[in-house]
Amino acid sequence: MNLLEQLKSGTLLADGAMGTMLHSRGVSFEKCFDELNLTDPGAVAAIHREYIEAGAQLILTNTFGANRFKLSKHGLDQKMIQINQAGVELAKRVVSASFKDVLIGGDVGPLGVRIAPFGRVKPEQARRAFAEQIEALCQAGADLIVIETISDLYEIQEAIRAAQQVCALPLVASVTFTRDDRTLLGDDPLKVARILHESGADVIGVNCSGGPAQLLRLLRQMHQAVPSGKFWVKPNAGWPEQVGGRIMYPADPEYFGDYALSFREAGAGIVGGCCGTTPQHIAAMRKALDSSVHSPVFMQTSEVSETSEVLDSEQPTQFAQKLAGGKFVISVEMDPPRGLSTHKLIAGASLLTEAGADVINVADSPMARMRMSAWAVCDVVQRRVNVETTLHFPTRGRNLLRVQGDLLAAHALGIRNVFVVMGDPTSVGDYPEAMDNYDLVPSGLIKLIKQGFNAGVDHSGVSIGQPTNFFVGAALNLCAPEPEQEIKNLRRKIQAGADFFLTQPIYHSEDGSGFLSAYEKRYGKLDRPILVGILPLVSLKHANFLNHEVPGISIPDAIIRRMEKAGEGAAQEGVRLAVELVEQIKLWAQGVYIMPQFSRFDLTAEIIEQIKEQR
Repeated sequence: MNLLEQLKSGTLLADGAMGTMLHSRGVSFEKCFDELNLTDPGAVAAIHREYIEAGAQLILTNTFGANRFKLSKHGLDQKMIQINQAGVELAKRVVSASFKDVLIGGDVGPLGVRIAPFGRVKPEQARRAFAEQIEALCQAGADLIVIETISDLYEIQEAIRAAQQVCALPLVASVTFTRDDRTLLGDDPLKVARILHESGADVIGVNCSGGPAQLLRLLRQMHQAVPSGKFWVKPNAGWPEQVGGRIMYPADPEYFGDYALSFREAGAGIVGGCCGTTPQHIAAMRKALDSSVHSPVFMQTSEVSETSEVLDSEQPTQFAQKLAGGKFVISVEMDPPRGLSTHKLIAGASLLTEAGADVINVADSPMARMRMSAWAVCDVVQRRVNVETTLHFPTRGRNLLRVQGDLLAAHALGIRNVFVVMGDPTSVGDYPEAMDNYDLVPSGLIKLIKQGFNAGVDHSGVSIGQPTNFFVGAALNLCAPEPEQEIKNLRRKIQAGADFFLTQPIYHSEDGSGFLSAYEKRYGKLDRPILVGILPLVSLKHANFLNHEVPGISIPDAIIRRMEKAGEGAAQEGVRLAVELVEQIKLWAQGVYIMPQFSRFDLTAEIIEQIKEQR
């Protein structure tokens, strides 16, 4: 019995949630559900049987998390093939005993790891992991492969490629979305549908996400993008809530029955349920699909208000406390997005934080390119990733009125670390004709913040109600073409109240120690922490470009030769060079300020982890 042939006869009804049902029977969420195929097959078989009796024409094997990465967390990776094959064989026995024509879908969920460039797992590693699971499902006799609940287009494309390499079964590729109708990395449903279709999926799917209302909305958009496509829809029973220590879903079976018809009318060839759904939900959908009566459903939208957490203004920031405590601090720069989506930014910030970054620096319109406001991005990162940020605050393009208003806004959003800089001239950016004036130079803005706002008054001496608590950084060029002038600028910033300094990228440790020696001869030992700019090299071409075309950057010949010798391994050589440099600058610096190139956050995470190991 072939899935694609079955779809010609009308809409198929798939099963509901397996995990929800297992948990309702006392299986802990900490338990590996997939292992039950071996240790408690009776529990899994009973659930398959209930869904078939409720009217399901397609059931999924209990193998959602049975890939090598997820199984390894339970020490079961060596049983990967056995668990997957047992899942298919178990489903086949139940179907055979039911005397019904029911399709068995080999269920493949996400790997549970992030894929480069927003994670550490290489695409080919992900493809191999998918391939070995899918091959096991195929060999055991599954009727089709269902790749589901994946929120990263990079990941699902690798899964599709893996399936195409190891089997010829019909393939369902199903994506999950966030509340804003975007994937985790910000892709909209139209783009998702087109990419899944072009990648070779036989059926385009959307599952999990929110309840039926959201998935109906998504389905209509995906069908619009691929009018000739075949579609799979399995919604959650609404957004989950925690009640009395239990996870509860609000959408009842009758509600699902109404939406089953709406899904069919919107172009779905397969409908079913995901998290929170039960055999009762499937039975209601079966009844509705078998009926000619359709109760109309109405699209509903809900607004979710989120309040920003306000940090305690009386306490120093964690960043300030770490520097004061003598910790070697790791800061990483990230650019705001060019459009509305912050998904990729959040994914990158999460990876860097997990690797050990202490603070995320958010640049403001780098190279005078139009991007999302930096202080809005800081707010999103602090709320969603739970890591402190440092707001880049250029004086160029801001008059005195706007400077003070933006500072108040930043403080109200819980942003306490600011990095004052002149900013790039608008003549080099997207709007060269834009206003380029400024009322304050960096040292003047530092003085306004430290001696004005942090004292509770504005530039005119008028009270702002209560003092702010900004921790203020300033720029430092260790390789300035005029060192004497740079030393004078550094002195002015210190006198204005600068708390710390971020430097331009260097590639030679002696550049810093030499500059600091020159400063010490004139003014005494520098008593402010310095975070040294580290700009990792990713290729020989990249190194040559920086060396020859970017003012202020000088890369030693020895490093150029190492990058050339590395060949295809140049990116990893860049990681090694960065780690070596960090080890050398620890003699005189209090931290590093890493600037990822080309969104290679995975390489930056490697650098951070190696720095941590060296400590």
